[in-house]
Formats: sequence, C-alpha cells, structure tokens
Amino acid sequence: MVAAEAPTTAPGETVDMELENVIRRRRMVRSFSGRRVPDDVVRRIVGAAVRAPTAGNTDGWAVVALQGPSETAAFWDATTTAEWRERSQRWPGLSLAPLVLAVMTSPGRYLDRYAEADKAPSGLGRTPSAEHAGDPAPPGDPAHPRDPAHPRDPAHPGTPALSEAASLAPAVPVGDPAEHAWPVPYWFVDAGQVVTHLLLAATDAALGACFLGNFRGETALLTTLGVPDGWRYVGAVLVGEPGAGDHRSASLARGRRQVDDVTHFGRW
Repeated sequence: MVAAEAPTTAPGETVDMELENVIRRRRMVRSFSGRRVPDDVVRRIVGAAVRAPTAGNTDGWAVVALQGPSETAAFWDATTTAEWRERSQRWPGLSLAPLVLAVMTSPGRYLDRYAEADKAPSGLGRTPSAEHAGDPAPPGDPAHPRDPAHPRDPAHPGTPALSEAASLAPAVPVGDPAEHAWPVPYWFVDAGQVVTHLLLAATDAALGACFLGNFRGETALLTTLGVPDGWRYVGAVLVGEPGAGDHRSASLARGRRQVDDVTHFGRW
C-alpha cells in the first residue's frame, strides 16, 4: 500500500513506497465482475484523492459515489443511449462496474478562493460586476469541454457521436465571466489530478478501474444526482474487481513514448 506520509530522508535518498509498482500496474480496465466494493475500500480510494494538490488549496471538487445497479443505472441512462448500449462491445463489461465515482468540480469555488486577500492580486477572483453569469456557450465553442455539437462515445473518446439525439443535448452554462481570466482553468487541471489519485488508489487496492470522460448528458446527470448549481461534471472513474471479456484497446498498439522522447532539457 502507498504510504500516506513520506518518511524524513536526506535529499536525493530513495525511499521505497511501492509507488512505482502501482504506477506500472495501473491500466484501464473496462470489464468488471460486478462484485460489490466494500464501503471501507471506497472510502480509502476517495481518501487518496483528498491528498491530491489543488490550486490555492481550494479543494473545489467532489465525487458522487454510485454503488450497485440501482444507483449506477442513473449514470448510464444519462451518459449513454440505448443505441450505443446495443452496439458497444464494451457495454456488457462496463455495465457490471459496481462502483461509479462521478467527479465534479466547482469553478465558482476557485473564483471565490482567488478573491480572498492572499490571492486577490492575481486578478483571478470573482468580480462583483459580473453581468452575464450563466450565459450558455455558443454552439460549437471549441473552448467548451462539453460542446453539444461534437458529442463523443464516453468509452471510446476518439469515435463518432453516440447518436444524432446526443447532439440535441442542451449546453451547460459557462458560468461567471471571471472564469475566462484563467489562462488554464485549474478546476479541470485539479480534477484531473483527483482522477489520477483515484485510479492509482484503486490499483493499490487490487481493483480494476477506468476513466470515462464527459461527452454526453452532463445536464441530465447533474439534475438526476441532485448536484448543486455551479458544479460541472468532469468524468467518472469506474472501479471494481476485473471481469472476463475485457477487450484490448486498439490504442495500445501506439505504444508509449520514452523519457528521452518527452523530455527537453534546457529548451525545446
């Protein structure tokens, strides 16, 4: 198990926390046995995400933990279509995931945090003069992560739309104009770090896990789950005991680049 706190060591000294082993073992599992994940394990996995860094220590994220078919059905109904479920080779395995952790983020919490005295000089905080909060994103806005004009299959991000009906899904409100002052929206960056912690913690617990992005049904999902206004759905981490029939992703044929391929010392 990955230690919660690193022991004190001299600079440069290697500490065996088994982290490298967990990182190397982690892979996307898209077929599950359906066996329930014990509540204490769920709390341990989410507890690892609590340790994820966030800008300004905002902690502007949350998860909705859906356990068992009666709860996970609401997730699948909102984020997929009957057409996709009928034709997807992955659906039988995905549908058996006993735990769905729907990851949410709150841009407003970041705007409020960066309006506080120690962060206000950044100019990234909420401004009282905002006049157009809640205006919908223009159709096809490439900056909008849930662009209804370009829905995608959540289990296959690079594939075409789930169905023509998906393109009719309403746009999610952009929110406070102050969000546009952020060169990089850290509420999504931080949520990504939360997702990574969840995936690694699931691996550390000898469970399988995968991440499904937000490509369809955000408004319906937020409403169904009773998520307060102002929160965005980022994606979901499915967790459970691996099952049979996990189709190997064709993307694996691309391989991984090596350290020398991705590292530029000094300059590009």
